[in-house]
Amino acid sequence: MPSYGQDLRNFLILILINTIVSVVYYLLSRFLFKSKENTYSKDEEKKKHSLKIRLIVMLLIPVVAPVYFIGSWLVYKVFFSEPVDLEDVIFSKDKVKFNVRAEEEKERNLTSLEEAVEITQKKDLRTLMMSVVSGDIDKFLSSINFALTSNDSETAHYAASVMQDALNDFRVKVEKQYKKIKEDEDNRAVYAEALIEYMNAILAQNVFIEMEQKDYVNRLDEVADIFYEDARDKINEEQMEGVALRLLEIQEYEKCEKWCDRIKLLHPSTLPAYTCRLKLLFNMGRREEFFDTIEELKASSVVIDKETLELIRVFRKE
Repeated sequence: MPSYGQDLRNFLILILINTIVSVVYYLLSRFLFKSKENTYSKDEEKKKHSLKIRLIVMLLIPVVAPVYFIGSWLVYKVFFSEPVDLEDVIFSKDKVKFNVRAEEEKERNLTSLEEAVEITQKKDLRTLMMSVVSGDIDKFLSSINFALTSNDSETAHYAASVMQDALNDFRVKVEKQYKKIKEDEDNRAVYAEALIEYMNAILAQNVFIEMEQKDYVNRLDEVADIFYEDARDKINEEQMEGVALRLLEIQEYEKCEKWCDRIKLLHPSTLPAYTCRLKLLFNMGRREEFFDTIEELKASSVVIDKETLELIRVFRKE
């Protein structure tokens, strides 16, 4: 039987070995961290604090803590340390723009009307429908239009009534504003800008029949031309891109290209200057020009968003 003195000696040896391993792990980690200091400069204090915490845990929990930390480090090095090849997806880490974080708490309590159409409880569906239309109806026309397919006749009837009123209201407002543009030469740029914003927001939802959608998109193009001629220093890239996308949707490629060229002329250092042409070339199947535009975008200092990256990825697979 081992003596008490021998047990104590073995325990102290174990503690000593554990202490040595912990200190070596800490120093080695600090050394590796310092060798990459420029890469992780923003997280420097956080990493130093993390190493101190690990050292304390390893000292307080002999054997298990060192084995866990060293083992996890080895697993990371063996399986996860290889860089990912994103050549075909991301041009530069500094040029990727991430979307603003969603309002999770707010969105968690909302249900899209498209999903709600499948609800079997008619009372719940009708209540949700009432909640939607009690807000800004213009923002939800596409969802209300989808509700026309509901199996609940009362919901479908109510959606049809709301849609009819909203579209009639749109027609009346467009005609009134368009008349002001034609009659008031001095202020037509002001009226034109307001009408562009209003029409684009509605037309982007594609709630009109095909023929009427085309008529109003061409009207939008006409109004935008007036604004461009009278106040091109005030028209921004988002407004021009909106007009271009509506024209692209109805396959008015020449008119769409006109606006893409104008964006490039007035706002050459913005993302729409490239995305407008990329989307046009994509739809027209002009591969060589598409990839030339990608090279221009890569060489620029413009920040690339996820939608553009996805467009490039899809086109590469074609």
